[in-house]
Amino acid sequence: MKSAFVTVGTTSFDGLVAAVTAPEALRVLQDLGYKRLVLQIGRGTVAPGSVSTPTFTQEVYRYKNSLSKDIQESDLVISHAGAGSCLEVLEAGKPLLVVVNDKLMNNHQLELARQLHRDGHLFYCTCGTLIKTLQSMDLSTLKPFPPGQPEKFAAFLDKVVGI
Repeated sequence: MKSAFVTVGTTSFDGLVAAVTAPEALRVLQDLGYKRLVLQIGRGTVAPGSVSTPTFTQEVYRYKNSLSKDIQESDLVISHAGAGSCLEVLEAGKPLLVVVNDKLMNNHQLELARQLHRDGHLFYCTCGTLIKTLQSMDLSTLKPFPPGQPEKFAAFLDKVVGI
């Protein structure tokens, strides 16, 4: 069963949760063949319910000790642009769509997402462009992230944020 996993990490990103569970976004995901959507919603106030129909399942939770099982079981991860979340998904070799929170000030997340997109490792968008991006992205064009090089990722991150 084709599955998408959405994570906001330990933060609150109500915009992402609302955007991905909007009826049009759910329609697009189903049109793309996704039959299961798992949402990790963190401490947000937008808390959609679980849904189960013969053709589509939506599961919702706030936190788990580890997201690795949900990442491994997914065919697509839609994530906030936190460095830890991005690295975990990329190292797992899963297709990643990063949704940048454009309401944050001094947003280094955008710089990180932009650079990893330039390098061919992920797609990125904002809540407002999520549907268009889901419809147009070609996951087969993504390049694998080099495994086992966290020091390179840390150096890259330091460069992006100007440390």
